[in-house]
Amino acid sequence: MTIKENISLQSFTSFGCNETSRYFTSVASADAILEVLQWCKEKNIPYLILGTGSNVLFTKTYEGLILKNEIAGIVKTNETATEVFLSVGAGENWHHFVSYCVQKGWGGIENLSLIPGTVGASPIQNIGAYGVEVQECIQSVTALDTLNDQWVNLSNHDCAFGYRDSLFKQQKNRYLITQVHFVLQKQPHLRTDYGAIKEVLHEKNIKNPSMADVSNAVIQIRNAKLPDPAKLGNAGSFFKNPSISKTDYEKLALQFPQMMAYPISDKAYKLAAGWLIEHCGWKGVRKGKVGCFEKQSLVIVNYDHASGKEIFDFSEEIIQSVLQKFNLLLEREVNIF
Repeated sequence: MTIKENISLQSFTSFGCNETSRYFTSVASADAILEVLQWCKEKNIPYLILGTGSNVLFTKTYEGLILKNEIAGIVKTNETATEVFLSVGAGENWHHFVSYCVQKGWGGIENLSLIPGTVGASPIQNIGAYGVEVQECIQSVTALDTLNDQWVNLSNHDCAFGYRDSLFKQQKNRYLITQVHFVLQKQPHLRTDYGAIKEVLHEKNIKNPSMADVSNAVIQIRNAKLPDPAKLGNAGSFFKNPSISKTDYEKLALQFPQMMAYPISDKAYKLAAGWLIEHCGWKGVRKGKVGCFEKQSLVIVNYDHASGKEIFDFSEEIIQSVLQKFNLLLEREVNIF
């Protein structure tokens, strides 16, 4: 175990801000995790698990220990005539894992191509895109329950998945994920009904798409509307799409008939946060070192070595303007520390 002190987090987060951590280490095995947590207990300091840092924003020095999860491995544990079962290390790069499965012909997560982050982060956020959520393919999650230092295997039901939500998000830092167990399909039903995917396939005159065709379409869409964090610091979608009751939606729709929304139940609608932000005039706006991306108003970008606090303050301005115009309180999707 090597513990480093006063380490810049600039290269460990996709926003590229230069906040620091009092202590920093990386782990590549379950045994190493136990050793690090024991060290934290002895020092009586907090810790934070970090994958690729693609969904976090540090606004000040982190006074505890950053534990970078580098547990790797993709192992096929079982298969049937129609399904394949995989155990994947939490430190594996998510897009690398998706590409690996697409190449093997194992379907279910191809619509989640090019989402930044690690496999271990995917159930925490219950990542989703283009009509698919990762919960649909997760069988269980292996994690250390830090309340009693016991290893647990949590079923899909135990994970309490919701929209960009899970047990791991509801009880932050309690469970330290080491493995995610997936069930993928050998003959998947491809999800091509999402508008943007359908458009790309039509443009390419692909009438009977393969799994790779769908994955490539998603990659093309994401590359077209989202900035590359290696070139322009960002964390993808900064805000969640808000959900409101059908009654509130109908009232709001009378004022804003062009508002983008879709029903999620008989009694609720989900609104497009990007539409709300854009219609408050934020798309493409830059203030100092921070701005709202010109192609996608959900994305806040770090143009010129902004601090985490500057990015947070910019996001607060957006939240207040949406609240004032639509009487809706946006929730940040990015984790703030």
